[in-house]
Amino acid sequence: MLPSSNVSAGGAEQGKQCIVNDQMLPFTVLYILIFIISLPGNLLSVWAFIRSPRAKQSTSVYLVNLLVADLLLLLALPFKILKDLGAAPWSLMVFHCQASAVTIYISLYASLAFLALIITDRYLQHYHTMRCLRLQEVGFARLLSLVIWLLLLLIMVPNMLLPIQQVQVQQYLSCSSLKKDISLHWHALTVFLCTAVFLNASAAVLISSGLALKRLLASRTNTKLWTDARRVAGSVTAVALAYILSFVPYHVVRTPYTLAQTEVITNCETKRQLFLGKESTLLLTVLHLCFDPLLFFYLYTPFRHTVRAMFPCSREQSVSDAEEQAAEEMMQHTTSVQQEIAA
Repeated sequence: MLPSSNVSAGGAEQGKQCIVNDQMLPFTVLYILIFIISLPGNLLSVWAFIRSPRAKQSTSVYLVNLLVADLLLLLALPFKILKDLGAAPWSLMVFHCQASAVTIYISLYASLAFLALIITDRYLQHYHTMRCLRLQEVGFARLLSLVIWLLLLLIMVPNMLLPIQQVQVQQYLSCSSLKKDISLHWHALTVFLCTAVFLNASAAVLISSGLALKRLLASRTNTKLWTDARRVAGSVTAVALAYILSFVPYHVVRTPYTLAQTEVITNCETKRQLFLGKESTLLLTVLHLCFDPLLFFYLYTPFRHTVRAMFPCSREQSVSDAEEQAAEEMMQHTTSVQQEIAA
């Protein structure tokens, strides 16, 4: 494998290639740790969802789809690790740029969309009106999930199929260097379309979180309502904070980095800084692989019951979980009746 031209950290001399991805070792070590830590939890999640009762809530549909997105990311991550380590053969590096890198972004935006739906659904489960009931039907949740996957595939898959150009074998391959002009233009369009997906999902997260907190403050004088409102606001806020930490920093950097990829920004040092910023924030988005199994355990009682049933010492707690689920369903029914009477 032939090394590319070396470029100093301060920038590239005129006529030499600007190398931005020659400092990947720290990121690769962190990606390996994330992969090792998250793999057992996600495999356990697969087993637990298979063993859990069939979905009867829209939240469980979104959680299952979030798990599918996580599994896609786990499948694609080893290819990125091998490329960034420089341990992959040239053909595998090109494969990563064409296929597995695109899969990572499909997974990223699927996770983003389903987290936003989970947050919205958690709010609607407790504070819905008659006009919102269809949003909470399992059939509608499945249809909406299918639409999201089809939309993301329609946006992303052309990046796999559009032609690439032949480049000299090099140690530090930049995926954008493989793209022809039409591929670069579609890549830029993909980024802006996905940013639109992010902005819409963020609006849903902010509205649901704000309404949950508003309901919490409004119920301060009623002890019973305060307890329920605090539980809902806590779960909505926790997932919203995870959403913000995982996806907001990345999108702050993503657009200017795309301008560097498409040669709108040409200064080499600026390109290097934007690339490092993109990789640092992408690491935050991948980190959700470690925390999503905790989300499944916390938000879905049948999943929690199945996991605890694995351990004999947790049988009493499993019974408690069943009672908790029944109480939660009764509370949701009571809230629905109260709101219908008030309407």
